[in-house]
Amino acid sequence: MVYVNNKMYDLYINSWKNKKEENCIWWMGEWWSWNKINCLALDCEKKLSKAGFKKGQRIGFMLPNSPIVIALSLATWKLGGTVAPMNPKAGMENLVPTLELLDLSTVFVFAEKKELFLPIEKMLQIPVIPTSFTEIEETIRLRDAKEENNDDIAVIFSTSGTSGLPKSVPCTSENIISNIDDALSVATDFIQEDTVFLNLLPNFHSLGFNTSSILPLLKGVKQAIVPTFIPVEKTIETIKMARVTAIIAVPTVLSFLTGTLAKRGEKIKHISRIVSGGDKLATSLDARCCEYLRTGVLEGYGLTECSPIVAFNSSVEKRKLGTVGPLFPSLKMEIRDRAGRLKDKQEEGVLWIKGPSVVKSYFRDEANTKERFKNGWFNTGDVVRIDSDGYIEIIDRATDIIIVGGFNVFPKEVETVLCKHPAVKSAVVVGEKNSLAGEIVKAFIILNDDAKIQPKELIDYSKKTLAHYKVPRKIAFVSEYPLSPAGKILRRVLRVTKI
Repeated sequence: MVYVNNKMYDLYINSWKNKKEENCIWWMGEWWSWNKINCLALDCEKKLSKAGFKKGQRIGFMLPNSPIVIALSLATWKLGGTVAPMNPKAGMENLVPTLELLDLSTVFVFAEKKELFLPIEKMLQIPVIPTSFTEIEETIRLRDAKEENNDDIAVIFSTSGTSGLPKSVPCTSENIISNIDDALSVATDFIQEDTVFLNLLPNFHSLGFNTSSILPLLKGVKQAIVPTFIPVEKTIETIKMARVTAIIAVPTVLSFLTGTLAKRGEKIKHISRIVSGGDKLATSLDARCCEYLRTGVLEGYGLTECSPIVAFNSSVEKRKLGTVGPLFPSLKMEIRDRAGRLKDKQEEGVLWIKGPSVVKSYFRDEANTKERFKNGWFNTGDVVRIDSDGYIEIIDRATDIIIVGGFNVFPKEVETVLCKHPAVKSAVVVGEKNSLAGEIVKAFIILNDDAKIQPKELIDYSKKTLAHYKVPRKIAFVSEYPLSPAGKILRRVLRVTKI
């Protein structure tokens, strides 16, 4: 077998050579050495090779975060292939078109859930291989699949975006390595001798896979793997036992962590870095992290198409709350209007990105590629404002903007006003179609514990600050929001939810 020089695998080998007997992964109450994870990777590579896996082919996995995910990825890269982590809870309606598009050689699933995925093999003739957290079967079945030889594609992420329609994003080794190098050049003290990352976000989430899992693996840093965030108490025990120092999460996760710690009357003292992305960060949540995790949150911003980080606040000392920090050094940006016309960088508008961490296209998807990629530039779809120091404020998704009687309403602005009311814990604002105004503003509110208030009171409160067309016309009180598996609020669900 002739092995392929894969840059991701080469970087991993450099870390392994320097750290063989040292701790690498905390898993289920014990440390695995670099040698132990390497032996598992070699076992996976041997079995894939024996089955006839070829350069440019793809394996899929629908597995919880675990050592086998890392080992399978390393083995596939060594053979010049691509891994495609997918959400096992996406449902067959979403999985089938994605699996057809990805043209996989095989799919690995968690053995205890294998019955759920057997229809894949019957419908698409893609072998489904049950596996444990720490071992794969002796004999792997593969099917012929079209090889991709144009790029060194390391990972393909399948993302629904804001429309709910699946798109597949092919990240090359160079995309991912460039993004990791940018992150560490901005946060020069992020990695220390005692750094332990928390590998918590699901592996089908690019921030979870590329940053929480692969970054420490390529840079010779320890990580603690959590297969599932719930129950939160087990996650907290992992953080304490592995002495985690760096947490990369979404606001929902941080809210659950701090809420549980508050109920237990407990504070964790050894966290030195918390990075939050994926959704807006409330200043009240930052305050809770300062109290219970003993450090403030470094808010960042990224997209799967950018592998994934675009910007983040590099330190508590330099951060500006309410912004996602400056753009990464290797990236270029333009501000355009919604029609794609260039604007001044100091003007509010849609952010376009170009650089080595930005993918070139969607996977086998000409229509979506033409819509979002233009002459090497990628349309993020996010409306931003940039201050004189280059710090970026995300105003809203261009697709989330509510148009009331021809006027633009940014949900974030309305949410900020609502959250200033002492009874309100959090707010999500969306548009609802209206025959007269085009759209009206409606809000879904989670109240603080024991708070009592009527919708009309909040509407009247909003009128004191907001222009008349920005004021919510409908308000519903809810106990929770619909969330994606990665913890993002599903606004498209709320748009069609009746109040």
